Amino acid sequence: MRIEADIRAVFFDAGETLVYPHPSFPELFAETLRARGHAVDPAFVREVVSVYSQRFSDAAREGSEPTLWSTSREASMRFWLDLYRGFVREVGIDDGVEELAMALYAAFSDLANYRAHPDAIPTLERLARTDLTLGLISNFEAWLEQLLEAVEITRFFPVRVISGVEGIEKPDPRIFEAALERAGAIAEQSVYVGDHPFFDVEAARAVGMHPVLIDRRGRYPDPGCVRITSLEDLPAAIGVDA
Repeated sequence: MRIEADIRAVFFDAGETLVYPHPSFPELFAETLRARGHAVDPAFVREVVSVYSQRFSDAAREGSEPTLWSTSREASMRFWLDLYRGFVREVGIDDGVEELAMALYAAFSDLANYRAHPDAIPTLERLARTDLTLGLISNFEAWLEQLLEAVEITRFFPVRVISGVEGIEKPDPRIFEAALERAGAIAEQSVYVGDHPFFDVEAARAVGMHPVLIDRRGRYPDPGCVRITSLEDLPAAIGVDA
């Protein structure tokens, strides 16, 4: 499957699309708890995270008022500490939950614990050699700007629309519309690449963009849009000779 359209702009999500906690969210979670005397299986952590992620997207899809979690440091800390407390209890730990939640918040807020996916920079370099406009649209705290610098990919994105800076989050169409306006792009000639079926695929399609799902772990075999398992497959999927 490929996109049959005259594509002029490509926008990307950030977390788990371009950048990720190293070596992975479940492994960093388990390492952080292990350093404090708690043995946790990363595979079980992945199951817990998957359940919570589904609850979050279901709530948004059902139309309830979304919690803006990334729009301030205070909102971010509230959101993540609450989530980490739940994760810690779900993996069977009842003692020292608050201390562990704070340790997890510190670990996942540390730039040193993030990397660019191995397929990200080679793909961005290929696309940058074309006349495409590249941009970034992400639900992420304002410190994503520093993270992009740390993993050396800021240079690819003249347009960066980050919820923690803008005060709006996906699936709100305004975050996509702001990026399109700043890029001088129109939705029908723009691709949005992300890893989440609701916050990325459905939200981008709702404003008229062409969604591409990056599904590295094979979780979504039939997402109803172009699906790739590596960013290296993106140029061919969008009909770009790069």
